Amino acid sequence: MRAMTLSEMRRWLDSRGIQLTRSLGQNFLHDGNQLRRIATAGELSPSDKLLEIGPGLGPLTELLIASGAPVLAIEKDQRLVEVLRERFADRPSFELLHDDALEWLKREERDWTGWKLVANLPYSVGSPILVELALSARPPERLVATLQREVVQRIAAKPGTEPYGLLSLLLQIQYEPIGTFSIPAGCFFPAPDVESACVTLKRRSPALLEGAALERFVRVVKLGFSQRRKMMVKQLRTAWSDEQLTPALTAAGIPLTARAEDVALEAFVTLVRHLPAS
Repeated sequence: MRAMTLSEMRRWLDSRGIQLTRSLGQNFLHDGNQLRRIATAGELSPSDKLLEIGPGLGPLTELLIASGAPVLAIEKDQRLVEVLRERFADRPSFELLHDDALEWLKREERDWTGWKLVANLPYSVGSPILVELALSARPPERLVATLQREVVQRIAAKPGTEPYGLLSLLLQIQYEPIGTFSIPAGCFFPAPDVESACVTLKRRSPALLEGAALERFVRVVKLGFSQRRKMMVKQLRTAWSDEQLTPALTAAGIPLTARAEDVALEAFVTLVRHLPAS
């Protein structure tokens, strides 16, 4: 199935008198090549279950439905919900929810096993949506998301680099970044003021940490990056004693003088495995 064109987008918007809302991050991707690249990154098959957040007018939705997989889409804007319901009324595999996706994810505990997120996420809430999915009890097997390019750089960052931080670790503990590509502003309507990129994340199997250990990891990295330019051990001392921290840091090969931004994911994992519950 071909992707929706820019002229078709304009017709749908004009016919309903819809003015796009900047606060909702309504910059719609209309370039067919870029839309197909995103769908291809999802490695879609009819056996998948697909989640799309912020479908807008549905240009990517078309390609997701064409894969033969069931699609669950969540759209916040009632005006666009009406368009989507009209466009895809005859598609039984398409389910549409009118809701705030981040709030819905927080209140709905769902098993995402076998699911893939493939979406052009609203930039204002893209990061927390990804973290919410990644840290859920049973996260999706793949996340393919279009976001601000600087956010994608943070997600895929390596230790010791400027973009590396809390977001990098909260996603990389569950997922391996396996690819990114930039998307020019001119591929969107209207063109956004920021640069955009798509990132693909593949769920780690087996998981590096689970259950209480994963919760402890989240606490450790949040403490570690609460003052990222200072020695990490000072923040960790608010939750663990030196008698607990010193042997755990030694086992992980982390110097007492280390800053969180220089500590690799693997070292954090080892540290957490040697730390007691606090």
